[in-house]
Amino acid sequence: MATNAIDQTRRMLSLVTYLRERPGARVGDVARAFGITEDELIADLDVLPMCGTSFRGGDLLDIDTDGDRIWWHNPDDVAEPLRLAADEATALLVAARAVATLPGLREGDRQALLRATAKLEAAAGEAAGASARLSVTFESEGGVFADVDRAIAERRRLWLRYYSPARDELTEREVDPIRLFAVGHTYMEAWCRLSEARRTFRLDRVAEIKLLDAPADPPPVELRDLSEGLVQPAAEDPEVSIEVGPGGRWVAEYYPHDSAEELPDGGLRITLRTPDPASLRRLALRLGRDGRIVAPQELADSARQAADQALAAYGE
Repeated sequence: MATNAIDQTRRMLSLVTYLRERPGARVGDVARAFGITEDELIADLDVLPMCGTSFRGGDLLDIDTDGDRIWWHNPDDVAEPLRLAADEATALLVAARAVATLPGLREGDRQALLRATAKLEAAAGEAAGASARLSVTFESEGGVFADVDRAIAERRRLWLRYYSPARDELTEREVDPIRLFAVGHTYMEAWCRLSEARRTFRLDRVAEIKLLDAPADPPPVELRDLSEGLVQPAAEDPEVSIEVGPGGRWVAEYYPHDSAEELPDGGLRITLRTPDPASLRRLALRLGRDGRIVAPQELADSARQAADQALAAYGE
């Protein structure tokens, strides 16, 4: 079953209490108790050591596992009363108020957040004063996130108007959301009814979104391991060669590649693989004088033709 961010947060908070009362708990027993797979539990355990009682990085949860049992080495440190500095209280209160305004947030979650915010304000005292003078507003991506999160929680289909940069066009489609994740940007993985395949959608490219009454029913799919990044070219993907000047060396930092050979002028000859070589035409246009596609020849010709058409449009 797909899990949204709020449900995962609830589970992890409960997991902390559960593990504190059961030192050395077995992985299988804990996974069964929470109704999740062992892989999902291990994923939660990978996140918990990055959490703690201080925004400054100290007092983190020292939790690890040997694959069979789970050990928490500093539960007594976490049990100490939380003391927030003024900047920590301000950051937490501003964030809490901002999240409470998100469209699509379930009312029960909103009320719980507001109650927690009120308690935090009372506990922070004078330190909470500065937060009242600050506010955060979310761009449209926040509303899209809330709708996707709700669709996942309620197992409902979504209608999208989505901008595809590879084709430079807006398309309309219905999708069955599977999960939300962040790798630099925030993405939704979903089963696309237009293409009848699994697709990944960047939330800031969603021009319009509607929650449908139809139930979401994506076919069973194995979730991709994103630890190596969103784009993971396969060995069988077509190979593309790009030459960039000194001003285009950033391409090697942003695009996974097989090799980057130094050129005499300070540039690079970059070799990479992609399942959709045509999508690199936009990269060629963006590079302008700082780079060009050299192989395969048909892609190089296509990129050159796109550049000529763009120049002609400027002339008109």
